Amino acid sequence: MTSDSQAPSTIIRYGFLLAGAYNVGGILLFSQFFTNPLISSLYPQVFSLVGMLGIMLWGLAYMAVSGCYARVPALVAVFALEKFLYVATWVYWLWARGSELSEIAAESPMTALFYAVYGLGDLISAVFFILVVLLVRRIQN
Repeated sequence: MTSDSQAPSTIIRYGFLLAGAYNVGGILLFSQFFTNPLISSLYPQVFSLVGMLGIMLWGLAYMAVSGCYARVPALVAVFALEKFLYVATWVYWLWARGSELSEIAAESPMTALFYAVYGLGDLISAVFFILVVLLVRRIQN
């Protein structure tokens, strides 16, 4: 059981673990363990095999700092920037190809769901990382 003073750090630690699981688990789930070629073919600039492996590595990085985030606020700020980049790619994709979602859903509902929502999780993660940076900076000053 955690004390009240440990509760925020425990919640933050779980936030990093959840953000990492979102990256790793999300890629594995929606790519169907890299067997769904539609994910890559719809946006190869972002979701090629190498791109998906990179996303998973970012997720592992989030998990790796879950216990020491207060010592690396600049890195956490980089995490936020990286997440905002993916939000921007999502908004761009929806603007350019969002009208195709119903056609994509007819072929692969899982892929359509992925493209419809992936940026929301990235946005939540980005905001979380920014809040962590602000909290750590406030505590350190």
